[in-house]
Amino acid sequence: MLEGRVALVTGSSRGLGRGIAVALGRRGARVVVNYLSRDDEAAETVRRVTAGGGDAWPYRADVTDPVQVRALVDAVLQRHDRLDVLVNNVGMFLWRDVAEQSVEEWQTVVESNLSSVFYTCRAVLAPMRARRWGRIVNLGITGGQYTDPAPHMAAYVAAKAGMIAFSRCLALEEARHGITVNVVCPGVVPDPDRSREEARGISDPDVPAGRPGTAEDVANAVLFFLDGEADFVTGAVLEVNGGWRG
Repeated sequence: MLEGRVALVTGSSRGLGRGIAVALGRRGARVVVNYLSRDDEAAETVRRVTAGGGDAWPYRADVTDPVQVRALVDAVLQRHDRLDVLVNNVGMFLWRDVAEQSVEEWQTVVESNLSSVFYTCRAVLAPMRARRWGRIVNLGITGGQYTDPAPHMAAYVAAKAGMIAFSRCLALEEARHGITVNVVCPGVVPDPDRSREEARGISDPDVPAGRPGTAEDVANAVLFFLDGEADFVTGAVLEVNGGWRG
């Protein structure tokens, strides 16, 4: 499905990003494991991708810095001469009342969840346009497309809602270039390393589906948007939450 494709997954040293990177590697993609500071965890993601028969390469870069993003994309193109898939997983979470939130905290959350998506998307458009093929999937939050309010999460919800709006606008702009842009909105995934088989044996009364979500569930939704047969699907927002609404 993704044989020969080069995929960049931001924030993939652990958690959902790692699960997505491993899933892409299993489908034949050459995965660029982007991370900020955890060299050992990035190495573990590379190990898991290669153990699954895939190919992976770690690259340290802060995607909230447009200069580092440009360097990251240039390095990928120098190594692989192409960049076909971008999955934006990075997104700092903050639990804080507005009255108690500092300007620096607000800026950090917005830069992480919204500006980083602008920087990375802008950087990958040229190589994707050159091949007339590209897949961009950005990770949001359940209810983000409806700007569902949540106490203590104003900065995070606002940034994710903005990211979804940005993604849908970009989808309209890039459709004629063969590039699709979609959003996957996970629910709560308490243990990203847990397999779906393990999750099926665990009861979660807060989730209508009756079990906790997993990184595999989220990765499967991402893979749907990356499929060549999904080239007519763009600007879509897909919730992966087992019916959970928070």
